[in-house]
Amino acid sequence: MTNSNFEPDTAPLEVLPRDLAQYRQGNTGIPYVHRFDSGKPGPHALINAITHGNEICGMVAATHLLDSGVRPKIGTLTVSFAHVEAYEAFDIDRPYDNRQLVHNLNRIWSAAQLDGPDDSPELRRAREMRPVLDAADFVLDIHSTRAPVQPFWVYNEMDRNTALASAVGAPQVHLVMPQDKFPGTGVMGYGHHGDPASDSGGALVVECGQHFSRSAALLATDVTLRFLAHLGLIDQPAGATPPPVPQRYRLLEVHMVKSEAFSFTRPVIGFETFDKGELIAMNGTEEIRSPCDHCTIFMPTRMPIVGREAVYLTQAI
Repeated sequence: MTNSNFEPDTAPLEVLPRDLAQYRQGNTGIPYVHRFDSGKPGPHALINAITHGNEICGMVAATHLLDSGVRPKIGTLTVSFAHVEAYEAFDIDRPYDNRQLVHNLNRIWSAAQLDGPDDSPELRRAREMRPVLDAADFVLDIHSTRAPVQPFWVYNEMDRNTALASAVGAPQVHLVMPQDKFPGTGVMGYGHHGDPASDSGGALVVECGQHFSRSAALLATDVTLRFLAHLGLIDQPAGATPPPVPQRYRLLEVHMVKSEAFSFTRPVIGFETFDKGELIAMNGTEEIRSPCDHCTIFMPTRMPIVGREAVYLTQAI
């Protein structure tokens, strides 16, 4: 059950999925994974698209690299389409339903889950893609958001990630995730990418804006080119501007939906602020209150499903 604070999804479908059959074979032995080695020393960068099936801005960026024949001047470039099975389940009448098929592909990258007995399309694909993540020094995992909020970076709280996002530049907003706060293990936290003891590389998520929006697709492509240029794999894009001063938020709490009666106290889409102790939502009979003054919320659910994430509570750094 939902209340009137949850509005139907009415985002314009400006960019729709395209057939990816021509990209299936790749050249790595792993479907939908393409690798290009310059033959010269340098970093290995992975551009990863459609970790969630309905977040297609990354598809636009990845196909741009492949269709335009981008090749690294140094190091190695890998381009991957992660969850094509969910992507291909797109239904134009239900465009938000193919985010995942069983598991959230961006929460299952722990050794316990990947080496465990469970099975799902997402676990099978993650197990297949482990060598891809193992080989990369730098990862850009491209996402989009349900609501029309400003784009933002997401990364595990490590100096190397902060420095990487700051150097690549826009988006200006950074969502910084302490390791013990993130629900599950994401692509950016898998293996050495999530190891605080590692002093090299970096792994970032970029949330490019609202699903299916033209602006998200354009930003995904722009960020991808700036990411590769920063690493020296390609030349700087024409018209590149200096990186903005980051506006950082640290994750304080993640609340999961525990009840079908979950509801926010007012309509929210993300980036709303609450005073300390202010009631944010009711999770059935459980109150979710702001733990601090000027608490900023990220990624509030607009379709509460028990067991999935309800809202992220953050504080400006």
